[in-house]
Amino acid sequence: MTTVEPIVKSITVRVPQERAFEVFTAGMDRWWNREYSIGAQPLETVVLEPREGGRWFERDAAGGECDWGRVLAWEPPGRVVLTWQVSAGWTYDPALATELEIRFTPVDDGATEVRLEHRGLEQYGDAAAAMRAALDDPTGWAGLLERLAEATVPAA
Repeated sequence: MTTVEPIVKSITVRVPQERAFEVFTAGMDRWWNREYSIGAQPLETVVLEPREGGRWFERDAAGGECDWGRVLAWEPPGRVVLTWQVSAGWTYDPALATELEIRFTPVDDGATEVRLEHRGLEQYGDAAAAMRAALDDPTGWAGLLERLAEATVPAA
């Protein structure tokens, strides 16, 4: 199996590490792009259960749920590792597991670097290059991190 280069994206958010971690995990619903849904109905909320082994899923307005993956490591406020079990056809695939590692590192003036690495993309087989291109697109992980940065700004 050919190794596919991981996607690595980072952004600096102007909030302390604890706040960046909280908005990324418990506040994912505030920054996730609603168009990035794989459920049968429109996405209502995104849920990341705050523990190792927890589920990562979307819920629709009718209460239906669609899994995206699981929590592999829960180390607040510095790190979370998730499986991404979304197929090249944009459906949940329990047999597929790529990994997202997100690190939250304090930097100057109370800001935090958020670094996302999506690895294991070779699991997509023949679709690996296309999936890497889609996820590495400016509207992919980079765009989601931009939305995260906007969501960390306190309301006026």
